[in-house]
Order: sequence, then structure tokens, then C-alpha cells
Amino acid sequence: MRYTFLLYTDPADLAHMTAEDWAAEKEVYGDYINALQEAGVFVDTDWLQPVTTATTLSLKGGTRQVQDGPFADTKETLGGYFVVEVPDLDAAMAWAEKCPAAKSGKVEIRPSAMGSL
Repeated sequence: MRYTFLLYTDPADLAHMTAEDWAAEKEVYGDYINALQEAGVFVDTDWLQPVTTATTLSLKGGTRQVQDGPFADTKETLGGYFVVEVPDLDAAMAWAEKCPAAKSGKVEIRPSAMGSL
């Protein structure tokens, strides 16, 4: 079954990071990606630009509405995702626990709907 891990962090927790901190963070995520690949469960990943670059579009009510920034004003923002192919939710949770984002933020685990269409 395919699951997507949505990675949420508070941008304020990242504001103090130096270039060296970012390099170390990339290395930690690189190790996680390698582990997923070696286990044969890796499907896809992406690291998103900061939430300040977001544009939100809605056609609710039949009118196009465009908002600079995220849909919701929250502390934690979506920073990236991983897609894995694993047997079940327990296996997905085991991989989500190993995700570096779980240590400083949250990992939302969602099953793919494609198999149920």
C-alpha cells in the first residue's frame, strides 16, 4: 500500500540554523532516503520552498480567489513529503518514526486513495 508522509515544522524552529546546520540536516535526510531506497520502499520525495512563497487558489462560490501565502495561518507548515510503498499502516508508522522531521515537528501519514478509485 502506498502512503504519503507530510512533514510539518514550525519555521521559527529553523530561523536560527546556520549554513552548517542546513548541511548537516541535508545529510540526515540523505541517510533517511538511502535507508528507504535500500529497503525497497522509497517512491518519491520533495523539499518545498518556504511557506512565504506559497500561493493559495480557490474557486469556492464560483469566484476565483487568490491568496499569497498558505491556506491556514498556523504555526507549523508543510515543508515536504515522502511517498513510500509498504505492506500496511504499521510499516508506514515504523518508517515515519525514523523520519528526521518526527524529531522536531510532525509527520502526518496518509494512505493513497488511488487504489480505491
